[in-house]
Amino acid sequence: MDSPTLIVFHVAISVIAIVSGLLVLRGLLLSRLSAGLTACYLLSSIVTCLTGYLFQRAEVLPSHVVGAVTLAILVLAALARYGFALHGCWRFVFVISLVLSLWLNVFVLVAQAFLKVAPLHALAPNGSEPAFLIAQLIVLCIFLVFGVRAMRNFHPPKDRSGTPF
Repeated sequence: MDSPTLIVFHVAISVIAIVSGLLVLRGLLLSRLSAGLTACYLLSSIVTCLTGYLFQRAEVLPSHVVGAVTLAILVLAALARYGFALHGCWRFVFVISLVLSLWLNVFVLVAQAFLKVAPLHALAPNGSEPAFLIAQLIVLCIFLVFGVRAMRNFHPPKDRSGTPF
């Protein structure tokens, strides 16, 4: 049995990750990057992925695979932002990895909603029914549109030396 404290912490940090990630995405669309929100998103999203592995499971689940992929993408986002300061192609890497990792977090949120919210679960008890697939397709399309817009709009400001931030 999983600890109620772990469940509450995992859910709370997941909500923080998604909300801060949406705020960072909004900033990218407006070509503004908040250092604090970006750090909050990256850290809370990493912690979300890591705490997901603390739940007791006998076998590897799709959520474990999504968590591992998300962690790898978050490492790329952090490397692009903090290691390469968004220079050259690293701006592209940052935007794409941030949007992709946020989409994966929202993907898991939708999947969990279909598992835990009774009316949604009734629509898709196995997670492969049309209602679930349509919901996930809508979320994917929204993130594709925002990802393309973020790539077009986000150009980090440069300091006097020509370095971003």
